[in-house]
Formats: sequence, structure tokens, C-alpha cells
Amino acid sequence: MNKEKEYFKTNQRLWDEKTRIHIKSDFYNLENFIKGESSLRKIELQELPPLEGKTLLHSQCHFGQDTLSLQRMGAHCTGIDLSEVAIAQAQELNTQLKLSAEFQACNVYDIDKHIGKLFDIVFTSYGVIGWLPDLDRWAHQLMSRLKPGGVFYMAEFHPTMYMFDWDNFKVSYTYFNSGTPSYEEEQGTYADRASDIKLGEYFWQHSLEDIFMALIKYGLRIDSFREYDYSPYQIFGKEEKRADQEYLFRMNDIPLPLVFSIKGTKV
Repeated sequence: MNKEKEYFKTNQRLWDEKTRIHIKSDFYNLENFIKGESSLRKIELQELPPLEGKTLLHSQCHFGQDTLSLQRMGAHCTGIDLSEVAIAQAQELNTQLKLSAEFQACNVYDIDKHIGKLFDIVFTSYGVIGWLPDLDRWAHQLMSRLKPGGVFYMAEFHPTMYMFDWDNFKVSYTYFNSGTPSYEEEQGTYADRASDIKLGEYFWQHSLEDIFMALIKYGLRIDSFREYDYSPYQIFGKEEKRADQEYLFRMNDIPLPLVFSIKGTKV
């Protein structure tokens, strides 16, 4: 097994186990979601284009809550994720809710091997690109699934956020991608810190330059770029709540950028 396959296999095991914990967690609040509550955050709800009747590809969809929320808003959605456990859960939810979304277990780098059609919208959000060694292949796969004139949208945690050791309040990771992954084993998961999961994970840092240049290379015209001094989730336990869906992290009493979004059109 080559190194990259080893990295992805390790991360797949991690997310298979995380999914089993996440579906039962208060963080994901599956009970209220099933009753009709949207899992989407106000950032993307304010910025997404009209969805009614549009085909949409959701990359790295976890167990499908956001995909199904987008489906409820009128889009015809397809979700993909590395974790087969997550995709199985997404398919089960899709059936339970009597929706018609489609789901496919696959690596984002292999979308073209599993999905042949093109989409009006490609969507991805929160905590996804850090699991990928390089963004050139990521951008190529996603942009190749987008129709000319179609909309790409991503909301993601800001690269500066990933520079911090959140347990010790210090900068511990480089801003730039060296090509070599970081490896850690942590107890619990952001959705349930008391859970007994403890598996290894490989992750990579990506600068804003990496993200922009990869997307532009494969035909995206950037229409908007926004940065936010808050996260819509409290995932590290160190953030302070300012308002609904607004959690700040301060250094020397100065709020740091925690989220950015990009919306663009394929030319």
C-alpha cells in the first residue's frame, strides 16, 4: 500500500467510527433534523444561489444532513463521502424522510470514476479540505462535474484556525502545505468529547492561495470571497458565544478569522 492509500484508509476508519458517534450526538441533533430542522448554517443560507430545480453535487457530505437539507430546499442532490458508514446512514435517512437524494461512497479524488453527470451547483462546507493532500486534484474533480455557467460554493474553516494547538493556546502548525501530513491521535470527537474513540488521523494545511489558485486553474471565476470572525459551530470548546451561530476565538482579546466562503461561476 502506498503512503497516500494508507493515509486515506486511516482517515476512512476514523470517519466510519465518528459517524457511529455523531448520529447519536446532541451536536448533530438528528431527532430535530428528522422533524424538519435544517442543518445548514446562516452563512451558507445567506450566500447560496436559488436552489429550486437545480442539480447539486455535495462533496464530502458526511452522513448527509446538509445534503438532505439542500434537497428539502428544492435542489436535486447527490452526496459523496469517503466513509461507507456515513453514506449508508445518509441513504437510510434519505429513505426515512422520503426524499430522492442520491449518495455515493467514494474518495473525492475518484468522483469521475463513479459519477458521470454534470451539475448546476457544486457545494462543499466546513472541515473538508484539511483531509486532502493537495487541492489541484480536488479542484479538478469538482470543477469537471460543474456545468459551464454553474455555481461553485464553499464555506470552510479559515486556514489560520488550523495553525493553533487548541489545548495549549499556541501556534503549532504551519500556514503552508509542506506536502507532508500531520498525524495525531485524539480522544473523543468534536461532537462528543467524552466518547471513547481514539484513532489516528492524517491531515494537511492549505493556504488561501492554494485554494484560490486551484479553483481558478480549472475554470472558476471568483464572484465573491468573504471572511468571518466567527464560526457557526463551537467545535474546539475554546470559543466564546457572541450570538446564535456565532462563536469567536480571541488571541490578546483580538478575534481571529475563523471561516471564509467562496462563490464563483464556471467559465
